[in-house]
Amino acid sequence: MKLGRGLDIGTMNLVASKETETGIEYTRMRDAFIAVPLKAKKMMKLSDVDYIEMGDHLLIVGDNALEMSVFLGEGFPLKRPLQDGLIAPGELDSVDVLTFMLKQILGAPQQPGEYCYYSVPANPIDMNRDIVYHEGVFAKILTQLGYEPVSGNEAEAIVFAECEKDEFSGIGISFGSGMTNVCLALKAMSCMQFSIARGGDWIDSGSATSLGRLQSHMTEIKEAGVDLMNPVGREQEALVFYYKKLITYAIDGIAKQFLLSGNSFGLNQELPIIISGGTSKALNFVPFFKEVFERKRKRFPINISEIRHASDPLNAVSKGLLIQARQEY
Repeated sequence: MKLGRGLDIGTMNLVASKETETGIEYTRMRDAFIAVPLKAKKMMKLSDVDYIEMGDHLLIVGDNALEMSVFLGEGFPLKRPLQDGLIAPGELDSVDVLTFMLKQILGAPQQPGEYCYYSVPANPIDMNRDIVYHEGVFAKILTQLGYEPVSGNEAEAIVFAECEKDEFSGIGISFGSGMTNVCLALKAMSCMQFSIARGGDWIDSGSATSLGRLQSHMTEIKEAGVDLMNPVGREQEALVFYYKKLITYAIDGIAKQFLLSGNSFGLNQELPIIISGGTSKALNFVPFFKEVFERKRKRFPINISEIRHASDPLNAVSKGLLIQARQEY
């Protein structure tokens, strides 16, 4: 029995990981839900859809929520337990939904108090919110499920998952749905970490508003596959404009935060940039990122050895957290 769990808590996806005799096993659930009338309960049972009964309505969760939101239209908006990478303020059902989802993907601990490292974002530099409530709620949920919770920075986890050959030194960038998280780590120690309140949702929302479309429609187009180096049609072109703006914003944020730190940790070496997260799954994301970065390289305050994609962008954060949880044993 190999103890320890990793849990990536993303605005778009929840990903749990554990180590088995044959390797790392991942379980994913889309972090979304919609509310439908209680009378739909019989149909939900027939269709094997995950749902929660809440008073006079049902909450459909996971991938089925996105599919049904698109099918049913504006009267059934897709909701997220998380918004901008943190628990959605004012969404009364969020904690109940998240508890249900985590129980589904984690299951019971292999022994009482099994360590579960879960991801938290760094405090955002462009939004007046902190992570204290968010971190505390997930610690409470995991404790109720029988785990010993330990929070870990989302972008730092990417360095643990992808930078063994670099002696666990590098800049991890997690392009998520609600946020983009950044961590500069040296020898497995986090030296600089921050988040920005822009990600895949910001791309979808901005492009949808620009074209007069539903955000869920732009999400579907994006997830169907967009080649950032060769967009086809007006909708894909709009998405690419917002991808470019997001990458530029992230690169500028790294430069600014490093200069503000005054290099107090004495960085004097080249570092790799490792890109991960669901938003980075767009076709040619890394070449597109490199193209944007090269225009800024001369003024960028950190020497970069290479820019590479995580070997498994959707699961890298969960894997890095699992590596840390395994160290407890």
